[in-house]
Amino acid sequence: MTELAAAAVSAPRRVPVTLAALFSAFLQVSLLGFGAGLAWAHRLVVERRRWIEEPEFADIVSLCQFMPGPNIVGIAVCVGASLRGWRGTLAALCGFLVIPGALGFALGISYLELARAPALQNILAGVSAVAAGLFVATGLRLLLAYRRQPAAILFAALAFIGMVFVKLPLIIVLFGLAPLSMAAAAIARTSAR
Repeated sequence: MTELAAAAVSAPRRVPVTLAALFSAFLQVSLLGFGAGLAWAHRLVVERRRWIEEPEFADIVSLCQFMPGPNIVGIAVCVGASLRGWRGTLAALCGFLVIPGALGFALGISYLELARAPALQNILAGVSAVAAGLFVATGLRLLLAYRRQPAAILFAALAFIGMVFVKLPLIIVLFGLAPLSMAAAAIARTSAR
């Protein structure tokens, strides 16, 4: 039996997810996320609804970090595609973009009128701090999926050091570490056989 066939036989079967459920889940992510969409997507897709497992979500996030554009949009696309193909992609993406698009437009116009108001500046500063905390917590939770893979922890640490302490641009960190991490994963896979 090939590796792919063996993986398909041993993999737990997913319960079919409806397009309406995908739309609703990513609508929730968009309405509740407010800068922490990744945390909400993780909570809904992995923890509450158990549509995908932690390692698959971590892989999706890794892929979306490498792609251009907002990560959470890429996550909606990848989760939708993983669960229901192109129809799932459309459902998740529409759920994510409908309301925030309208709200963003309205808030953008309001912000232009109220940008210098001290109360608004205080609100934005508080929201930014909360969003940063949620982002860090989600990153640590995603790292737990790789806790038994020392090479993955090493590359996560190198990326963190490169971004935070050395202050390298994201693109340089990605293109610098991605080939090395892929090579390390290939070597680990070959030595495991």
